[in-house]
Amino acid sequence: MKRILVCDDEENIRGFVVINLERAGYTVVDVDSGEEALRVFEEQHGDFDIVLLDIMMPGMDGFAVCKALRAKSSTLGIIMLSAKTQEMDKVGGLMMGADDYVPKPFSPSELLARVDALYRRVSMVETKPQEIKMVESGPFILNPKSRVLTKNRELVELTQVEYQLMELFMTNPNVALDRMKILNAIWGENYFGDVKIVDVNIRRLRMKIEDEPSNPQYILTVWGYGYKWNA
Repeated sequence: MKRILVCDDEENIRGFVVINLERAGYTVVDVDSGEEALRVFEEQHGDFDIVLLDIMMPGMDGFAVCKALRAKSSTLGIIMLSAKTQEMDKVGGLMMGADDYVPKPFSPSELLARVDALYRRVSMVETKPQEIKMVESGPFILNPKSRVLTKNRELVELTQVEYQLMELFMTNPNVALDRMKILNAIWGENYFGDVKIVDVNIRRLRMKIEDEPSNPQYILTVWGYGYKWNA
């Protein structure tokens, strides 16, 4: 079942989101505060595929909720919603572990496209073919069956977006991949958002896999183009 938790303190926006998601076939639980979102998530044992989080809320804001939820689950899909459009707000949410960022106001078609794309990624945890062999590169082993990454035999906690990025890189060693190709491969060709989401996720991924994120050894920048996996 496609279950989504919607957290927004503005009742009219929350209602608009709930109606459109339910029309698209999702089962929706909605709350009006960050504290309530965490309570419901715990109460229902994390039985959600995606959480939509408003950033600006009284009390516990969306950034704090996102960080708390990501600590509880690496596979949960998280989309941030906010009328704030400054670059640092987008980066802040993504660096906290969000998978995507949708600025308000948004159309029903845009929101559903983002939700559907993220749901496909999240659901791949259960639908990924089991016969694919493990991918090894340097100190890393990527296991498609369990969808986990290890470095020097130690588990690296990844979100589904980060896992897919590692899969893309490790199956294309020493190949320069431009940002649009990465965007299309991970977020889908119909993605509405900014290509900069690639850069932010790469930055977050480097913090998890590189010995020195500021001087990366594995995910190299190809200036003016994109990135390359240094096998």
